[in-house]
This record gives sequence, structure tokens and C-alpha cells, in this order.
Amino acid sequence: MRWFQLLTTSLLPFTALAAKKPSGDRYSDYRAKSLSSSPLKLDDSSYNKLTQIPRDYSVAVLLTALEARFGCQLCREFQPEWDLLAKSWTKGDKSGESRLLFGTLDFMDGKSTFQSLMLQTAPVLLLFHPTMGPNAKVDTQPTRFDFTTGPQSAELIHGWLSRHLPEGPKPAIARPINYVKIISVTTAILGVVTFLTVAAPYILPVLQNRNLWAAFSLIAVLLFTSGHMFNHIRKVPYVSGDGKGGISYFAGGFSNQFGLETQIIAAIYGILSFATISLALKVPRIADPKAQQFAVFLWSGVLLVMYSFLLSVFRVKNGGYPFWLPPF
Repeated sequence: MRWFQLLTTSLLPFTALAAKKPSGDRYSDYRAKSLSSSPLKLDDSSYNKLTQIPRDYSVAVLLTALEARFGCQLCREFQPEWDLLAKSWTKGDKSGESRLLFGTLDFMDGKSTFQSLMLQTAPVLLLFHPTMGPNAKVDTQPTRFDFTTGPQSAELIHGWLSRHLPEGPKPAIARPINYVKIISVTTAILGVVTFLTVAAPYILPVLQNRNLWAAFSLIAVLLFTSGHMFNHIRKVPYVSGDGKGGISYFAGGFSNQFGLETQIIAAIYGILSFATISLALKVPRIADPKAQQFAVFLWSGVLLVMYSFLLSVFRVKNGGYPFWLPPF
């Protein structure tokens, strides 16, 4: 036993020499770690060591708060995009020519860093530039990306990093194939095609019906000529008071109108259109002469009354208009 202890003691120096030691190059050490796990998971100590001056490499650090108790929904939504960007960049830049490292510092692991940076919100992305070497920058402060417009995609952050990094390789993002989406879309398309194939004998006669298309066209024409889009653009009131305790249905002037006014004008146009169509198409098909004569007088009277009312409305819009028709 004593000889075994002496042998073990004599071999300790050789064991220590054989053990793997840090290379002394921070970029190489952290680059080796990122090859197996990117982005690097940081804490206060590793963050300070990774970003300390001087450095001849760039560092992109995401400061986030992923635990549910902090209620940072934006942090949880962006984290998969950040992981995808870091993995794609590290995998695409196998030789490390871009000299860029990715890291993630969660609030639970970096409270001191959050306090020193006086951060009140998360996530925040910091890009640290080299302070030495050919791509060194005089300003040692990191470039900051704030998520003021909501969740960002990996492609957008990739573009932001590419604009701020020196010339060199910018590996593209490689998104995994979404087989669930492909299967869902394919199934939906096949279902729609099957439905249209089975229902075609019943749908085609409806779609080819001239009266149906004429009705849709007429409704669309009446809707837009009566000022419906004007109401949506100007956000006009539905009605307004007349200053005497009553209600005004029509607004004076050509550049003003009310919501109810638009509906009244559309109804007038609709009645006039229906009366004209009836006189042109329906009345000539009536076989009984007396009934046909009655229909002619009826629809002619409707046209007269509606045009008269329409002219009276026009005089409300333009007080100087001199023409009118009875009975209005």
C-alpha cells in the first residue's frame, strides 16, 4: 500500500501537465465552447470576462428574463429566434473568421449586470465591438438594439448584426424544415380540391347565373356611389342635431355628409334602379294589357317621386340650386 501511495504521488505532476489547460486566448476558449452549445449561457462572471477590454473579437449578448414570474412574453417569443440565429451563425462559420460570439444572460444569472447597466426592461441585445486588431473601434460602448416594435425575427437581427460587423463572412440562417406545416397545407389543399370537384356541379350554375352577378354589381355600384368609402375615410357622424332640438339627416355642402344620409341616398338609387329595370324588362312581359298599363303608370310614378325627392335632397346640399320636381 505504501509503494502504491508513493507511485501515485510521483505521477501527480505528469497528470497535471497532461490535463487540458486554457489556451490563454479568450476567443479560442469561448469559441470551443460555442461549437457544442451556442449561444453561450452566461452569468455575471462569464459576462464580465467575455466582454472585458481588450478584446480582438465581437460579442453579441442577449439580456433577457425568461422565467414566467417576470411576465416577459417578448423574451420567451424571441428566444427561439435568437437560438436559431446563434446556432446557424456558429455552424456556418466553422473556421471562426467572423470572430463573433453569441451569449445569453438571463436576469436570474446576471442580476449584478442588469443593475450595473440600469436596465428596466428586457430583452436587450448588446453588440460589443473589438477594441484591438484591424477592426478595432475607438468607442468601447456596445451597440444596443431595443425591441421597441415587438418580437423580431432571426433574419432581421441577422441583418442588424451584418450592418454593424466588419467585412467578413455572414453565415445565412438555416431554418429547420417544418414538416407539420407542410403536411397541414398539403392536406388543406387536397381537401379544398376534393370539395370543389364534388361540389362543382352544384356551384357552377350559381356562379354562372347572370342575375346573381347583376345583383352583386348593382349593390356594389350603389354602395360606392352613395359615399360609403367617404364615410369610412372621414369617420363621419351618423346623424347630427339641427340646433333646434331636432335631428339633421343631411349635411349641407358637397364636402360633408352623414352616415344615415348615405343610406338614404343608396336606397333612393336602389329604388330608381329597380323601377328602371322593371320598366325595361318585366313590364313588357306582362300579357294582360290592363295589368301592363297599370305597371307602367306605377313604376313611372315611382320614378317621378324618387327623382323629385332626390332633387330636394340636392337642394339641401346646395341651397342655390333652382330646379325641382313635384311633389317635393
